Amino acid sequence: MRGFYIGRFQPYHNGHHRMVEEIATEVDELVLGIGSAGDSHSPRNPFTAGERIMMVNKAVSDFDIATYAVPIEDLDRNSVWVSHVQSMSPAFEVAYSNNPLVIQLFKEAGVEVHQSPMFNREVLEGTEVRQRMIEDRDWESLVPDEVADVVREIDGIERLQRVTATDGSERVGDDGSRDPNPC
Repeated sequence: MRGFYIGRFQPYHNGHHRMVEEIATEVDELVLGIGSAGDSHSPRNPFTAGERIMMVNKAVSDFDIATYAVPIEDLDRNSVWVSHVQSMSPAFEVAYSNNPLVIQLFKEAGVEVHQSPMFNREVLEGTEVRQRMIEDRDWESLVPDEVADVVREIDGIERLQRVTATDGSERVGDDGSRDPNPC
């Protein structure tokens, strides 16, 4: 049986890794959907889809399960989102998520959905990992070693620090977006 698990993986962290480890006990193959594939070089989405695919592929290579990482670009029409995902992915029988909207959309489309326990969610979340990167605090302990290697290879810390920096003339919105024309 083939499963599907989607995440932004900005970056892929130990919480994701534990979820994949749990999913691997239930399926023979796993499709890892790289969500928001078109987004990069921003505070919320600093890494490109290709970089995230590299992180995921290297991190899961030791698992005894066939995995396929596929980029999934955002679609701002929830009613057709599942068919969009299915068009970008190998066929799958079950989806894994803890996101209430994702669960609802898959269920409405007739796809079986399994939830997995969250692992140390107060620390193992992308926002916390990225914040630690920005502040030059320990982030490596929150990601698989292979992911830390990729982040270093692509100078990901410098990129994240630069895209979150401001020269004082920009206004930064709550979502991290920038308005370079503050007037």
